Amino acid sequence: MYNGLLVSHSMFRWFVLLSLVTAIIVGIRGWVTKKEFNKFDNNIRHWTATIAHIQLMFGIALYSISPIIRYFFENFKDAVKLREIRFFGMEHSVMMLLAISAITFGSYSAKRKVNDTAKFKTMTIWFLIGLIIILANIPWGFSIFVSRPYLRLF
Repeated sequence: MYNGLLVSHSMFRWFVLLSLVTAIIVGIRGWVTKKEFNKFDNNIRHWTATIAHIQLMFGIALYSISPIIRYFFENFKDAVKLREIRFFGMEHSVMMLLAISAITFGSYSAKRKVNDTAKFKTMTIWFLIGLIIILANIPWGFSIFVSRPYLRLF
């Protein structure tokens, strides 16, 4: 089960990133051109937040059964001194929760705005904040601190 969740969480990040980039592009275009916030735009907003929440569920499930996290809590004093263990035990999880919170807040706020330009602006700004936090806290293959493959297979 652990490997399946790890692969799912690793692969699903690409849907999260793609949906966020798409929503930000749609948001910038609507914001700049002052176009009407139509059903398509609302669907982009909704599905981007939904995809991020699905990834959060994968992450929570993975966090609850991960041997790295188990080690982190069982050996906290030593584990916080180990970069990779601390990254997954604290940094990654806290920052991703913060990113999902920004995305959720942006989706919720944009939905309730009455002005179409304000909807696009709100969605764009909050989704961009979420994307930046996510990009900074994914264990990329090029990272000198904590590195993971770009596409993890079974």
